Order: sequence, then C-alpha cells, then structure tokens
Amino acid sequence: MGDSDEIAPEVESILAAARERGGAEGRVSVEARSLIDAFERADADGRVPLIAEIKPTSPTTDGERTDDPVELARSMVEGGAAALSVLTEPEHFGGSIETLQRIREAVDVPVLRKDFVLHEAQLDVVESDLVLLIVRFLDESGTGDLDDLIAAARDRGFQVLVETHTAGELGRAIEAGAEIIGVNNRDLAKLEVDLATFERVAPAAPEGVTLIAESGIESPEDVARMSRAGADGLLVGSAIMDHAGGAATDVTANTRRLTEQTSETQ
Repeated sequence: MGDSDEIAPEVESILAAARERGGAEGRVSVEARSLIDAFERADADGRVPLIAEIKPTSPTTDGERTDDPVELARSMVEGGAAALSVLTEPEHFGGSIETLQRIREAVDVPVLRKDFVLHEAQLDVVESDLVLLIVRFLDESGTGDLDDLIAAARDRGFQVLVETHTAGELGRAIEAGAEIIGVNNRDLAKLEVDLATFERVAPAAPEGVTLIAESGIESPEDVARMSRAGADGLLVGSAIMDHAGGAATDVTANTRRLTEQTSETQ
C-alpha cells in the first residue's frame, strides 16, 4: 500500500466503507470535458488553473456546509475555478452521486469525482469528466490494480487523476501510464499537511505530465509557492468552502482570491 502501511484510523474507516460499496448495473460511457483544455483557458484568461472542491464536511474539518451544492458550484465557477471536484463519499464527507449529477448538469467546466474507487465496478455508478485513483490504496490484496483501473476508466471515456504522496508513488503512477498526477500534501498516515511535500516530489515528474498540488493551499502565497515548485494546477477545498459557514457569495470571493494571477504565479 505505497511506501508505508501506516494509515490513520479515520482513513481506515473510510477505506472499510469503500470496500463495502458496490458498483452499478450496466457500464457508463463518458464524453469528458478536457481538464487540460480548461487549464489552458484559465492561463489564457490570466487565472490560476484551479480545481475547486465541493466538500460538505470531512474528518479533518470542523462544521458542515449545508447550502445548495449547485449554487456553491456556480459560485466557484463565477470566482474563476477552471474545474470542480465533487465528493461522492457519503459516510465521512457528506457527498452523494446525485449531487455530482446535479452539479455536472449545471456547469460547463470539467468535474472530478472525488471518492475512494477500489474496484472497476465502482467506476460505473456515475458519469463525470475525471475520476480519482489513489496509488496508496491500490495494488494491495483485495483491491484493484492501478494499471487495470486506469485502463478501465479510460475505456469508459474518463480522464484519470492519479493521486500520490511520495516520489515512490509518483514513480508508480508514471509506470502505470498516468498523465495527470496529483501530489497530496496531506500525509494519510498522520493526516498532517506539509506544502514541502509537493516541493520534494514534483521534481521526479517527467516532462509532459500535468501536475496538480493538493491540500493545504490556503492563501495567494501558497498558490505562488506551489507554482514555483512546478504545479500546473491546484486542487483546493477547505480554504474555499469555509466550513464555518457563510453565503455562497463568500465562496465566489474565496475562489477569486486564489485564482488571481500574481507576478509570482505567471
């Protein structure tokens, strides 16, 4: 299971629930909106390429957003988000398949399904533009093989974001043919965040790979730091959602604050 078998109890609970969730009857076929094109459009418009995440709650946040997720999604796009990430994990993150479907119908940007996909059948429960596969939770006994899941996702039309945390995991992602790779600054063993993680791991990526910095990005200074380290895009959740509450207009402002280009991010 990646470079270390140590997993935080909260994450083990999420994985246990994911193993129990089945797939769906039939097989999806997706006409995906291109994340790469969306990032290029953001750059051309003078915006930081950012995936804004709709995350009602999580084991690492206090509080819960209960506003209409479709309105939140529209507010994020209005604020400059190039793409959206939607949690579909129900037990620990308050997500749902129905929420993703509603959001994807309401916006014209790429939508990532953020969940713990462990088996091929779990790809078929909903259409999205991208799916997340986490290296650390694959290639172990009882779950899917990373290479096979990437191939199965692409065969359905999905783009694939392969999440890593270490240089070893990034190497495994490259070996499996990943073209879009996320480096999660959150250590799932301790649930601690360190932006230096991306700075350590990113140099191992070859040319041509789209690199996305995930977790812990809270300010324009953090955006600039990840950009200097080689990030082609960012995935931001809590800093935009602001789980303490607030109107959807706050989400627009929070998104705009992180997507505005500065001299350091250009």
